[in-house]
Amino acid sequence: MAKSSSDSGAHKHMSLDLLPSALLATVMTKLDIASIRSLACTCKAFHSCASHMLCFIPSFHLLDVAPPSEYIRPLLPPNPYLRSLKVDCMRLDDSSLDCLLQPNLQELCLHNCADFSGRLLSQVGHYCKDLRFLYLSSLAEKRGRSIDVSDLEVLFGGCTQLETLILMFDVSMFLRHNFARVWSIAPATLVSLEMGYISSVMVTELLSPPVLPYQSIEHIRPSILPGVQKLCLSVDYITDTMISTITNNINCLTHLDLRDSPIMEPRLAFDLTNAGIQQINLHGRLKHLSLVRSQEIFPAYFKRVNDLGILLMADRCSDMESICLGGFCQVTDTGFRTILHSCSKIFKLRIYHGPHLTDLVFHDIAATSLTLTHVSLRWCNLLTNHGVARLVSNGNLSVLDLRDCRNIGDEALQTISNLSELKALLIDGSDISDMGLSHLSKGAMRSLVSLSIRGCKRLTDNCISFLFDESSICELRELDLSNIPNLSDAGILLLAKRRIPLLELRMRQCPLISDTSIMVLASMKVDEEGWYGSSLRLLDLYNCGGITQLSFQWLKKPYFPRLRWLGVSSSVSRDVLDTLSRNRPFLHIAFHGEELGMTGQWDNSDDLYMHDYDEVDELEQWLEGENEGDDEDIQEAENNAE
Repeated sequence: MAKSSSDSGAHKHMSLDLLPSALLATVMTKLDIASIRSLACTCKAFHSCASHMLCFIPSFHLLDVAPPSEYIRPLLPPNPYLRSLKVDCMRLDDSSLDCLLQPNLQELCLHNCADFSGRLLSQVGHYCKDLRFLYLSSLAEKRGRSIDVSDLEVLFGGCTQLETLILMFDVSMFLRHNFARVWSIAPATLVSLEMGYISSVMVTELLSPPVLPYQSIEHIRPSILPGVQKLCLSVDYITDTMISTITNNINCLTHLDLRDSPIMEPRLAFDLTNAGIQQINLHGRLKHLSLVRSQEIFPAYFKRVNDLGILLMADRCSDMESICLGGFCQVTDTGFRTILHSCSKIFKLRIYHGPHLTDLVFHDIAATSLTLTHVSLRWCNLLTNHGVARLVSNGNLSVLDLRDCRNIGDEALQTISNLSELKALLIDGSDISDMGLSHLSKGAMRSLVSLSIRGCKRLTDNCISFLFDESSICELRELDLSNIPNLSDAGILLLAKRRIPLLELRMRQCPLISDTSIMVLASMKVDEEGWYGSSLRLLDLYNCGGITQLSFQWLKKPYFPRLRWLGVSSSVSRDVLDTLSRNRPFLHIAFHGEELGMTGQWDNSDDLYMHDYDEVDELEQWLEGENEGDDEDIQEAENNAE
């Protein structure tokens, strides 16, 4: 008995503080930043070790929250071992450059750099000489002035090993004077280039080798960006001239993604025609092609490209693996079938705004050797249930996007339910009913991770009970129930009763959704140990008719502890939003109707179910503890553990 009492006393005095810090550090070096920051909140020993670890961890990724400067500085001390840095810079500016730009970085991703100036580019060139990958978004957007081309020149002069450059902002903010000349000194190692917006004229100038004063026009000039294999550009107009310039000057291209948003109907000189599209892939190396004309600003289409143009292009596309065509209003079944029968290696097919695409495109798809895994046929209104049945005979589909195909109904869902590998299904605006969704519960729901039934007007609260069968296993993590006029609080109550651990839930523009739904989501359990609200990372309530200020009491802590994106109506009192922001400083609140969780302008339907969700409520504790001191909370945690 005495021995037992002695052992108990010895055990009582055991502490992690007695372990060598080197041992703890060795263990923690095997973890990622999410795991390290979670450990830091458990006890003083781990908190101290985690703070020390920040001086030699190889990667630091912090994109789920946007910390201000006073929070980020303690987390980014000088670190000669830091190779990868990813940060949301929404609350940072030029004053934070000294801690962000560490000399041994090889990968740097800075999102939402609206408060930074163009000086960020030159400082990257000065301090990050070993950089291989650079991503910058929204640079200088709040400053409202041009970016000096000399900053870009310093970047290229300093980062001589750069391989990937992604500039997700309006590149036309660069003064055009000397813009093209600067690109002639871009690193020869560059293999991937993406730009958020650039005019077609600037693209042509950028890729056209300059003629020096002492050279004749016939002189063979070196290519600009000779090693680039991936080019993604958003432009004002996709033109024959631009296609010709790209094709003739970038010989190694394997991935071409071009998107335009005209503000008016393009004239012939500023449009893509059959003559231009047949110049694509002259060198035969392209694997991925995307040509999209967006109707976001003006309802413009590629009216000068028809089946003949697609036929001439397809002759060189036998090795294509991914094709996306958007806005080709003159192309018929003949052109689209040519692609399917000419490109035997294609596994991703996207067609947007194909007003002449019918079921005949897929009539004999079973006779081909195609193994399609990703298919998107958005705004193809002549497609019917019969065409979908033919399409899904290809049983390898993992992503199927049929948004705004108005003639798709319950019969299509019956065939889709047989897809055992389906991960993402988007059928917004279709003619499905509650009973139709019951087909999914018998099959595809076992594998689905993302489902969007936005704008399906025939659906009611009963769709939830038909969709989530109590006896079936459900892997669903993302659900979009927006713009369903007959969805009410009763439907959300049914959803909560099913205890589905959703990470994203969208219910925007549902007039019958009220405060009751928020209270239900905040309080219902997923299992006996966790709360339903704790699983949600994104909740979109924009323009829900019954949401009042009362619901905001349930949106504060401790409810929805992992919530990172919240959409509400612009009619909500500014005082209420400010109070919520103070209570949850790391919550992204949108109240202008913008879509939540969108990370870029390129089509990301392939990645709808590929998000990496960290447990970040611990991160808030750590961030706030670095500034306010959390010794009391840690002590309390240790006392509870004992």
